[in-house]
Amino acid sequence: MKTRTLPNELTPLRSIRARQKVTEKIENQVHILEKGFIGETWFDQQLENLSLDCLIINDLLLETNNTHYQIDSLLIFRRKIHLFEVKNYEGDYVVNGDRWQSLSSGKEIKNPLLQLTRSESLFRQLLQQLGSNFTVESHLVFINPEFYLYQASPNLPIIFPSQLTRFLNNLRSQSSSLVEKHHALAKKLLSLHIKKSPFSLQPQYSFGEMEKGILCGLCWSGFMKCGNQHKLTCPNCGCWEDKELAVTRSIEEFEQLFPNIKITVSTIFEWCNVIKSKKTIRKILSKNYNLIQSGRSSYYERRN
Repeated sequence: MKTRTLPNELTPLRSIRARQKVTEKIENQVHILEKGFIGETWFDQQLENLSLDCLIINDLLLETNNTHYQIDSLLIFRRKIHLFEVKNYEGDYVVNGDRWQSLSSGKEIKNPLLQLTRSESLFRQLLQQLGSNFTVESHLVFINPEFYLYQASPNLPIIFPSQLTRFLNNLRSQSSSLVEKHHALAKKLLSLHIKKSPFSLQPQYSFGEMEKGILCGLCWSGFMKCGNQHKLTCPNCGCWEDKELAVTRSIEEFEQLFPNIKITVSTIFEWCNVIKSKKTIRKILSKNYNLIQSGRSSYYERRN
């Protein structure tokens, strides 16, 4: 019912990182978000391949009793709701009680089971508030085959890569026809989804300090160059893109980063940089935006 999309905070962070120097904390956050998204979309594909008779809601951000929490994947079956926290960790880790530690670096990491337990508790409270009496079962899923956890108790709600196929096949036995109350609950949960994450990091940036150009939409690390009359190419990864599509994408990036700056031909011309004709920018803007006439201060607004 709700497919997964790129995390809202990832796109602007990618743009900022590519256009100006950022802290190591921001670099790490981008890496974590990208790696997490890859793992979550891979898990989504495994669920889709099973063709289960259930309702699937991905990437659900909720608030219960003034506390925010995120559920990577939620499956509504006839009598039970499964919550999944998906991790794309790699390397060797060891668990001692509630303490998780990387064996390679020796650094302690956040215990994902505590996060899962907290989310499950808050979700149960939400169901009570909604008058629903479903059984809730939560799972911590590790999808990377290069991950290993030492000293893990078999009683923990953990699914390791080698166990995932068996676990997913066992879900088939829970598949059965759903009725209106299941769909009503799913619609209610979707209506409670919070679009803007309160957890996102946002570094300081300004239009004047940012490097200008059209970022590659594939690798997010190279600025596009003119390939021929109609296409741009990325010198970093070699991909090609239609010039108009690339400019349109770059305008959308500008809107997201600078919602309070008016869109003008001169501003977008400077922002894109690689396009050598303001006439081209004006033509592309006119396709998707309305021109607001205001003398020399005329600007464009996106059509609804």
